[in-house]
Amino acid sequence: MKKPFCLTLASTLALLAAGGAAAQAPVVPAADAEALFHSADPKLEINKQAAYHIVKDLLEAGHWELADRYLTERYIQHNPLAKSGRAGVVDFFTKTLKVSPKPIPTKLTTPVVSVVAEGDLVIVAYPRVENAGDPTKRYMTTWFDMWRFVDGKADEHWDPATRP
Repeated sequence: MKKPFCLTLASTLALLAAGGAAAQAPVVPAADAEALFHSADPKLEINKQAAYHIVKDLLEAGHWELADRYLTERYIQHNPLAKSGRAGVVDFFTKTLKVSPKPIPTKLTTPVVSVVAEGDLVIVAYPRVENAGDPTKRYMTTWFDMWRFVDGKADEHWDPATRP
């Protein structure tokens, strides 16, 4: 089953404190993730703010009943575990992963490395901890979500998910 998109800050910091893999530089989250979701360009600002709410309200807090605010109905999904269409991705999180809503935080708590916006695309990169084939051996890597926006809503999504 697909692991959650978001790591808690505590697990990220614990891995950093443990030193991670010997030959690897740690993936360090930005000190102020909130600031990364802003742009002086009005179109990029709209798209970055929509991505912000997808991460905070949907992925972090599990409020998939709000998906119509941030995702188009046709939402093209390139993650091999979820179906395309807004209904398909909502079902994936609510029925397959059984995500329950929790209070939407005032500020984002998901560690974020970077947010890059260009044209109609927004990419959000996160630190991620993975098992190295042995549950006692873990390493840090980077996860990403990339969305293509149409009229301020995500219309297409990519991430590095693979089938189990």
